[in-house]
Amino acid sequence: MTKILEIRWHGRGGQGAKTAANLLAEAASAVGRYIQAFPEYGPERRGAPVTSFTRISPKPIRIRSAVTNPDVVVVLDPTLMVATDLTEGLVDDGVIVVNTERSPGKVRDQLDTKHFKIFTVNADRISTEAIGRRIPNTPMLGAVIRATDMLEYEPFIEQMEDELNKKFSGRPEIVSGNLEAIKRAYKEVQAE
Repeated sequence: MTKILEIRWHGRGGQGAKTAANLLAEAASAVGRYIQAFPEYGPERRGAPVTSFTRISPKPIRIRSAVTNPDVVVVLDPTLMVATDLTEGLVDDGVIVVNTERSPGKVRDQLDTKHFKIFTVNADRISTEAIGRRIPNTPMLGAVIRATDMLEYEPFIEQMEDELNKKFSGRPEIVSGNLEAIKRAYKEVQAE
């Protein structure tokens, strides 16, 4: 990595967009990268659209604003593809990672774009099977790592285990379920 990598997360309140942005930043920090992770707040409530951001860089980050030209857009809720212009500001060779059962080609058609790399994974199904509830944020982390190669897989998984153990101390079944979800999404993500 030679430049700042900027990621914009789109989700709905309760899906974990803020948590995913933070977890990814912590994993990058653990391998010596400079980071920022923050949400864009408004009148959030469960189910309302939310946006979070992550910046990862090999050098200190001096920017203190929302991400307007992301390298990566992550979509936790596919209904947002209709409600939001997900490609707004996305760099020309940008990456879009969508939680959906649809193929990357179908998502490309829906977004009516030819300029971006598109990846899909059914994070809802994976999270329901691995964690026991539909919360797509951790599986989407695995998909993002696979789609971008921004971090090496094994150190990323080790860091996720550490972070999840901190967050869910004394609840090993939640930690193991989330790790399984991340690993499955990493393997199951589809690219066009």
